[in-house]
Amino acid sequence: MKSIKDTLNNISNKSRFESEYERFKEAVLGDPYVKDFLEKNRPFLNKKIFDSGMLKLYEYSTASKECQDCPSLGECKNIIKGYHPQLYLKNKQTIELEYSKCPSKVQHDMQKEMQNKIKSVYIPSDLLKASIHDIYEDDANRFRIKQLVWEFIESYEEKQQVKGLYISGGFGVGKTFILCAIANELAAIKNTESMIVYFPEFIRELKGVMGSDDLFNKKLDAAKRTPVLMLDDIGAESMTSWMRDEILGPILQHRMMERLPTFFSSNLSMKELLRHYTYSQKGEEEGIKAQRIMERIRFLASEIELIDVNRRG
Repeated sequence: MKSIKDTLNNISNKSRFESEYERFKEAVLGDPYVKDFLEKNRPFLNKKIFDSGMLKLYEYSTASKECQDCPSLGECKNIIKGYHPQLYLKNKQTIELEYSKCPSKVQHDMQKEMQNKIKSVYIPSDLLKASIHDIYEDDANRFRIKQLVWEFIESYEEKQQVKGLYISGGFGVGKTFILCAIANELAAIKNTESMIVYFPEFIRELKGVMGSDDLFNKKLDAAKRTPVLMLDDIGAESMTSWMRDEILGPILQHRMMERLPTFFSSNLSMKELLRHYTYSQKGEEEGIKAQRIMERIRFLASEIELIDVNRRG
């Protein structure tokens, strides 16, 4: 037989629990999102469904919705980082929660997917964030380049011949920035992969793997077959017959035959590039081979000169 003391303690504990539960319930019901959910589902709710779903309602009320209580994705306060909850009434019998990507997570994944569309070889990472909207328009020539870029992006379709650009100009005027901006817009608007290659370093890299046929061919094929290729600083590499005839020539030939858009940037005009490819390191004049390279470049890209001050300071 229970003592009077035990009975009184049980009554006291029960009373304390009920009091705490009421305060807990009031806090949950004070959340405007919970109120909205209950109001929308009022015809299907009863005390049993409400009480059994109280923990789910509490979890929902303490979570961040639409990233409103999270300074950043890395500081997400929710149980599953990058996901926010939604309440729903399952089979009109139980209150349940489901988690979906929050706006910050959606934006992060989109940016990551875009970045994965852009392969780069020895291009500074900060330039890979470039946007066409950030290209200066302070002279007619630069504005014209911006127009040509938009025209290319709008007309680009896979496996259709669309000419790229050969952007020439002095050191530091923004040629690489423009190439990176094109790559970003292609990824965002056309969901298209591109490859930006700092050409002098690419040649040195190929020389370094000449002993491994598989690795050499893999790197060369990547430049040949990428949907959109951008050769940055072409003409700055050391001129050798091997580079011109065994590397650059096959890349351009393949891209010309497969109608794959190609962009170039250079400190040299096309006329100056012809001269660069005419004379080998040994001083031999090979004008016909140089002309052949230039014919392919002209087929793939239209030349435009970027006249501007050095913006690197």
